[in-house]
Amino acid sequence: MSATSILLDVHGLAKTVPGPRRLFHSLDLQVAAGELVAIIGESGVGKSTLLNILAGLDDADAGSVSIGGTVLGSLDETARTRLRRERVGFVFQAFHILPYLTLLQNVALPLALTSPDGAAAKACAAEMLSAVGLADRGEGYARDLSGGELQRVAIARALVHRPALILADEPTGNLDPDTATRVLALFAGAVREHGAAGVMVTHSDASAAVADRVLTLRADGLVERRVR
Repeated sequence: MSATSILLDVHGLAKTVPGPRRLFHSLDLQVAAGELVAIIGESGVGKSTLLNILAGLDDADAGSVSIGGTVLGSLDETARTRLRRERVGFVFQAFHILPYLTLLQNVALPLALTSPDGAAAKACAAEMLSAVGLADRGEGYARDLSGGELQRVAIARALVHRPALILADEPTGNLDPDTATRVLALFAGAVREHGAAGVMVTHSDASAAVADRVLTLRADGLVERRVR
């Protein structure tokens, strides 16, 4: 892995939650451009907490997270929010599609937060909806869609601003097997096509199989299971 290609660089991460209970310590992770890494582990091991730390939504007790050379710990909250909007895409397990916005408006939201050009944002959102097979649904609302379609909207929204880092929390947890297979292929293809660093957490070995590397999250960090 070339040092110049690394988009996500994590060193010595540690996190303890109330209890107190240590989730992990001495956690290191490097993800290159165009690489998808799957992190597996049982419920409660800290997978979602780790994603939140990588996105700057939560703070670690120790260690550092760098996205494209920018260390999150060096930023104040305003700068961290700006970096998250511009350089991070997040696919949430619960979708978080806003019900009062159309699907086109939902997908365009990351662009609307960073650019005054509404027409360009709408055009990019329409292109991304087309890429996920929902070209004719842009004026619809979340209530009109199935779980698999909502997840495709969530992926389109996470990718529309071409982020350097794409994070996914159990992206197929609510989907039937056929839809899950299509969603995983779409997600993995987008990471590689756009040259992003992708990190997906899951409890499913089948979901993890699409990744370039599979890591197991344990209290003493990440242990590599397989290199494709």
